[in-house]
Amino acid sequence: MNSKLTLMISVGLSIFLLTPASRGAEKPPTQKPAGSILSRASVSAAMAAIRPQAIRAHMGFLADDLLAGRGTATRGYDVAARYVAAQFAAMGLKPAGDDHSFLQYVPFRTAHADESKSTLSLTATGDKGSKSPIALKYREDFLLRGDFGRQSVAVTAPVVFVGYGITAPSEHYDDYEHIDAKGKIVALIFGAPKFDSALKAHYTSSLQKIKNAIAHGAVGMIVVDDPVLEGLYPFSKRVRDLRTPDFRWLDPQGAAHNFFPQIKGVAQLNVDATRRLFDGAAYSAEQVFEAAKSGRPPAFDLPLIATIETVTQSREVRSPNILATLEGSDPGLAHEHVVYSAHLDHLGVSESAAGDGIYNGALDNASGIAIMLETARVLSQMNPRPRRSILFLAVTAEEDGLLGSDYFANNPTVDKRSIVANVNVDEDKMLWPVRDVVVYGADHSSLGRVVQAAATRLQLAVSPDPEPEQVIFVRSDQYSFVQQGVPSIMPNPGFKSLDPAIDPHALSEKWEKTRYHEVGDDMSQPGLDFESAATFARFVYLCGYLIAEETQRPTWNPGDFFGIQYAPKSP
Repeated sequence: MNSKLTLMISVGLSIFLLTPASRGAEKPPTQKPAGSILSRASVSAAMAAIRPQAIRAHMGFLADDLLAGRGTATRGYDVAARYVAAQFAAMGLKPAGDDHSFLQYVPFRTAHADESKSTLSLTATGDKGSKSPIALKYREDFLLRGDFGRQSVAVTAPVVFVGYGITAPSEHYDDYEHIDAKGKIVALIFGAPKFDSALKAHYTSSLQKIKNAIAHGAVGMIVVDDPVLEGLYPFSKRVRDLRTPDFRWLDPQGAAHNFFPQIKGVAQLNVDATRRLFDGAAYSAEQVFEAAKSGRPPAFDLPLIATIETVTQSREVRSPNILATLEGSDPGLAHEHVVYSAHLDHLGVSESAAGDGIYNGALDNASGIAIMLETARVLSQMNPRPRRSILFLAVTAEEDGLLGSDYFANNPTVDKRSIVANVNVDEDKMLWPVRDVVVYGADHSSLGRVVQAAATRLQLAVSPDPEPEQVIFVRSDQYSFVQQGVPSIMPNPGFKSLDPAIDPHALSEKWEKTRYHEVGDDMSQPGLDFESAATFARFVYLCGYLIAEETQRPTWNPGDFFGIQYAPKSP
């Protein structure tokens, strides 16, 4: 799953500017009930053919030390890509990448701030100010993101705190309402007000916040730290992540996607530096933190000027997505595509780590790739094949900001209008015998009915999002498709166990604290339950198969936020 919450906390990561491309709201044609489709003998045979030992075998190869953590644009990732391509070829699937191959190469520019030359300093301007700059220490107090268009850039400007940095007209909410941000550096806090989960997910994203800052004339940005963000992804881990550069994919003219030249510096502070930022201000850091709990942090001028100087080291590289198509059997629907996706990349190697420095990424996300491969195999063996075509997509650079899926969603190798739905598989936490599923996105579109039918077929419960504050729906590759107007879901095992002696919540919390994006996420970790993984894979299979079989294209629910935001409007 996308790294470190930096999808929301750092504008140095790529989220997406979209051209919506799906769904009207036509009356659905008559079609067979989902239950009758899923009761077919061929469906039972396909589910029975899903093998836990195959999931284990795929994961064992992809999470092996020899692949060195599958970092984007590394040899280890390229080996993993060839492995997936070979599996697709062995199934008899059709290449769907560049030049009749299984690979779609994504051109990237990397950017890494030169720590020896990049600085942040604060100068107090109020009555209590010393007037002399306070130099902050890189890594200890702050970090900067590299610039994707300039080798060197600097900005000096007054700082204004803008709460969450959100303007949401439909909610009558505007952090900038009484603030003049023109020509200033805006400081803002992670998160969003107490909107419903869809709005909260949307407005938490850094793309929305940076676009809003630019609309109000800001020239720089400082993301402050707070106890909530520290609990979700500590500053120490964000510093650790500096070992790898940021990435942006490049357009045909060689320009970095989602580069905003109006913003001349982006910094992140730790909690102690955040407290210093509010020294002498109308509100202390503690008062701001407390107000944020209610969903209404104040916005006010800070009595200081900040100087951000960023010197960037960059280079151009490439890394492939891997794509294959199973052609549909229905002449009237075969031109349409259901997309299964899973990210192949992980975090690579830490040269500074003591002992084992390889981030193997067994559950995140060798598990998702393994489940997608096993799903592809059983679908490829069905006779007849599914009515719609199915495209299988293993993406690069998810951990760098959903970049591989975003590149494909903007540059698909099939007609963009032919993509009817996305089923994304990211991080099967196979640590207990699964009894329920949590399916992110199911409540936004007609895919919710598909999810319920598939769960009923397997006697699984469908549970609501247990951690809405994590805004997971915008943190994995399904969101690239959502922002192109495509109804999408990301299934996950839920937190109910068939074994009453196992507490999934406790296991999950421990895993998140000790193994998520750590070197311990490898095949030697205890408790991996491949029978449970096979059950979950059957659910994933049923979701995609049912979408492929039903005559009606999936539709956004009437009035759904994402449908309104991204689906094309009727003429």
